[in-house]
Amino acid sequence: MIRVSGVKKAFGEKAVLHGIDAEFNSGQVNFIIGRSGSGKSVLTKCIVGLLEVDAGLIQYGDTDFSELDLKGREKVRRQIGMLFQGGALFDSMTVLENVIFPLRMFSDMTEEERLERAMECLKRVELEGAEDRFPAEVSGGMQKRVALARAIVGKPQYLFCDEPNSGLDPQTAIVIDNLIKDLTHEYGTTTVVISHDMNSVIEIGDSIHFLHEGEVAWHGDRKGILDSGVKSLDGFVYASDLMKDIRKQLRKK
Repeated sequence: MIRVSGVKKAFGEKAVLHGIDAEFNSGQVNFIIGRSGSGKSVLTKCIVGLLEVDAGLIQYGDTDFSELDLKGREKVRRQIGMLFQGGALFDSMTVLENVIFPLRMFSDMTEEERLERAMECLKRVELEGAEDRFPAEVSGGMQKRVALARAIVGKPQYLFCDEPNSGLDPQTAIVIDNLIKDLTHEYGTTTVVISHDMNSVIEIGDSIHFLHEGEVAWHGDRKGILDSGVKSLDGFVYASDLMKDIRKQLRKK
């Protein structure tokens, strides 16, 4: 579990986070959603320590991350996997080399053990046979799956996914969603997904935090989000005609 308590962050005179309280549970896909400028990215950067909070606490389990020194934070970060928006693969490395890379940097495994673990993760994301290809030689969806395999290769307790479906077609997005959901539930990972994709939220969101103007305006699950009664959230959820149609169908039942 990750717990955020009373977190505030400002840049100069501009306050971005106004005392955020949130819990992200183990074994669940926890979404952070909201319009651009709502504070999603700033909150996430505070959680992983890329930004220092002005006030409040960030806790990983029983560990107060906010109070740790550099060495202590490094120990926690080794338990974190990151799936970046653009994949962030190394173009000069093969698929297999990309997945092995974190193990070579941060693990004490033998090279044989690293290879076995990397191949296990590639199999898990259904990329057996692609290990010798380079990122430019595979599709965007396959690149995302490589990035996901790399994110989980170190068996992280915490997984952060930044807009995992960005740039993907709907069918491929469903594949990525299902992989994130299955891996989270299978490994008991605390998964935090930052996304604008309401289809993903509705399909795999176990716990959802909606940020509006630097505050948590609503928290609940994917069932409650469709009829929250919160004006700012309804405006976000039903911005697309598709979601409006879904709501109409649900009300007819």
